[in-house]
Amino acid sequence: MLRIALIVGSTRPNRFADKPVEWLVEGAKARTDVQLDVLDLREADLPFFEESIPPSMLGGVYSHPKAEAWRRRIGEYDGYIATVAEYNHGPTGVLKNALDSAFLEWNRKPIGFVGYGGVGGARAIEQLRGIAVEMQMAPLKHEVNIAREPFMGVLTQSKTLNDYDYLIQSRTDLFDNLVWWAEALKVARTKLRLVQ
Repeated sequence: MLRIALIVGSTRPNRFADKPVEWLVEGAKARTDVQLDVLDLREADLPFFEESIPPSMLGGVYSHPKAEAWRRRIGEYDGYIATVAEYNHGPTGVLKNALDSAFLEWNRKPIGFVGYGGVGGARAIEQLRGIAVEMQMAPLKHEVNIAREPFMGVLTQSKTLNDYDYLIQSRTDLFDNLVWWAEALKVARTKLRLVQ
């Protein structure tokens, strides 16, 4: 069974992120191929990146204990999903900082995104894909975009994300493709370690 980390990409009070997190956990429980662990950035309480030199020059080790604990925790997983709030056409600062607070642990692993807001977080996700590539991750094409209508339906009309069939299909596609990439890359990482 693959271990997947679900990173809650917002720490603000009254965040919407908790809705898709619950919905993703529910979807993962119906599967037999993934174990989904929620990693809440509120609990990680990461400092802003403060290393004196790039982590690549430090062998990936961080000097701040919370960043080092985060790095080690992230390294336990075969792949990742991040919830993505979009602020000013970009991802939250805390999510970007969380990505910067690990280095080697992200390499050669897949990441998928669940965005929300006016355009379903699409612009923020697009930025995160470029960041993920730089970190040698495999960002998935498949994503979940909770755009204005379902976003407002959940917030103001007592709807749930399960009221939207296309979102359920997007969640299934996200998990299916994340599993495919996580399995393939896990085998490739194992072969690489054997060669080294």
